[in-house]
Amino acid sequence: MADHSQKALSEFVSEAQENIDALGRDLLRLDRPGEDPDPELLNAVFRAAHTLKGLSSMFGVERMARLSHALEDLLDDVRMGRRALDRAAADLLLEAPELMGQIIAEEAQGLPPQTTEAAARLSDRLRTREGAAAQAASDPLDLLQLPPGVRGVLTEYEEHRLRANVQKGVALFRVKVAFALEAFDGELSELNARLKKHGEVVSTLPSSDPGDPAAIAFELLYASREPVATIAREAGERAAVDAVPRLDGASAPPPDARAAPVGPSAPAAPAPPPRAAAPAPAPIPAPVATVERPVSVSPTPEAVSSEPASLRSASQSVRVDIHKLDRLMNVVGELVLVKSSLLGLAERHKAEGGDPGLSSELHRASRALERKLAELQAGILEVRMVPLEQVFDKLARMVRKLAREVGKEIDFVVAGGDVELDKLIVEELSDPLMHLIRNSIDHGIEAPEARRRVGKPAVGRVRLSAAQRGNHVKILVEDDGAGLDEDRIRQVAVERGLATTAGMADLARRDILNLIFSAGFSTAREVTSLSGRGVGLDVVKNNIAELSGIIDLATERGLGTRFEITLPVTLAILRALVVSAAGRVYAVPLNSVLEILEVSAGEVRTLSTREVISLRGSTLPLLRLAQFFQLSGAPTPEKFFVVVVGLAQERLGIAVDDLVGQQDIVVKPLGRALESVRGIAGATDLGNRRTVLVLDVGAVIEEVVAPEIRESASH
Repeated sequence: MADHSQKALSEFVSEAQENIDALGRDLLRLDRPGEDPDPELLNAVFRAAHTLKGLSSMFGVERMARLSHALEDLLDDVRMGRRALDRAAADLLLEAPELMGQIIAEEAQGLPPQTTEAAARLSDRLRTREGAAAQAASDPLDLLQLPPGVRGVLTEYEEHRLRANVQKGVALFRVKVAFALEAFDGELSELNARLKKHGEVVSTLPSSDPGDPAAIAFELLYASREPVATIAREAGERAAVDAVPRLDGASAPPPDARAAPVGPSAPAAPAPPPRAAAPAPAPIPAPVATVERPVSVSPTPEAVSSEPASLRSASQSVRVDIHKLDRLMNVVGELVLVKSSLLGLAERHKAEGGDPGLSSELHRASRALERKLAELQAGILEVRMVPLEQVFDKLARMVRKLAREVGKEIDFVVAGGDVELDKLIVEELSDPLMHLIRNSIDHGIEAPEARRRVGKPAVGRVRLSAAQRGNHVKILVEDDGAGLDEDRIRQVAVERGLATTAGMADLARRDILNLIFSAGFSTAREVTSLSGRGVGLDVVKNNIAELSGIIDLATERGLGTRFEITLPVTLAILRALVVSAAGRVYAVPLNSVLEILEVSAGEVRTLSTREVISLRGSTLPLLRLAQFFQLSGAPTPEKFFVVVVGLAQERLGIAVDDLVGQQDIVVKPLGRALESVRGIAGATDLGNRRTVLVLDVGAVIEEVVAPEIRESASH
């Protein structure tokens, strides 16, 4: 019974989190100051709140059920025109997804409820009637010459949408069309989609006069600023389009009019009349989250057939626990070892003079197994991949809140949310990105008055973007703020004993900037609610290093700062270069290997205290792997191999004694006793019952570069 209970809880948490994420994402898209809310998007948000209410009640999470109910009530007021979606309402609505996320986290971890009082307070605030729209003295629908009985069958929401369009001066049309019984649902959906490009389908009503006993007829009430000819063209030859007259003499646009279209899928009409209740003034405009991807909203009820043709589910997806995928990946790893053993047996059989035919068959079977394993690996990896928009959407809500707190105006631009990473990497990426964006808002972006004084727009710009580069993903956090103050960095470094004045003079500009990643380093002159406590960027660097990634930065005084994070697409299964040093075998992830050189001892030079070699006119730092891990009895050979590795802009040559070969590996974590060892990402089995360590290239580079900076600065 316990297993069933745990499974039910897991399914509830998963489904609720999906709805909360969708709710937060769509609420953010609704927050467009000065624009009327998109009716379809508003309906999608309303449905998400309704779903959460039912889901929470079913599983007995009453505090979230009550909160969802209050949220649903407020959204219903907005969609029915009883309350304007002003700044106050938008701020209130966006508090709900964050609190709901905390409730779900408590349920998932089995923690005692800590959010009950907060949920009750927010529920009460959501139910207040402040900001309710004033009722008009007369009903605008009385101006429409609708046929008797039509208005009587409209729902309250449809009446509200008609009323809103009449108040904006949008013309109303009756679109009459008949379809064959066997295909009416699909053709009606297509008609709705075409019409929504130029306006709003307010209602779809059945008609009592199909004209053909084998057909079914509908009458659509349609609001648009387009001319009749355009609407007739989109409706098709079988449809009849008639304008609905008005008692005040207003009529549809003339046939050759070129008015701007309105509706959920079209640009808003210019200069619409004011709403019934003016939005409450706010000193700080909301940040704009510009998401560079198409917006997908749920179909309207009119476009969905009420009678399903089959009991089959329309969904083609299933939820899978990430731990199940981990177990599958481990099984694949074991199969990779079996494949390697099979290939080794085939080679040994051939070397010992065995049956040539049998050796050939073994080799063919081994190659076939290798191809199928590659397909299986790729399939499991694809299932583990999730889009970065899961994190980006949450960060967009955080930016909106932080901008309010610090009194700054932020335009938050998001791009590349469709780029995919391993689920486990995406989860661990949230905190580092949050730290970087907090720093951009608090330290980087100047106050509106300060920006105006230097000729900048009052609204600061923070951009979060992602792009895939081969087996790595590059994530950028950029702002157009004041940039880093190098003089201030030098001053703080000397004050905190991280460097001497003489040592700072010998450092390159990039090395000086990298000092901000030192533990406890902060240039803030006072502690705020966001930053200034000396924690953040060192944590960011460590978290990125734990993901086998690297972080770099660039800045220009007065122009802004850019942080660049480079991460592997996945850490689950890798193609590795197997090398040996001082008799020990190591695996180097091949996605970080740029090239391999054979070098003689005479080609090695020493600059300061670091060995280097020349590579096509550039100086390449050299790391002897045996010395790095302090392996005893490591000779200095006359000739050796150098594996050139790189992440982002960093390059490093790793000196090894021999190259063993290439192999697919499954990286497994080290035990607690060894997990703190820098430079090691985990361990793997090579198939010959020999366990080897896997290098963490990002951490190795950091271990070489960072100490050099600190050592140079302290002298």
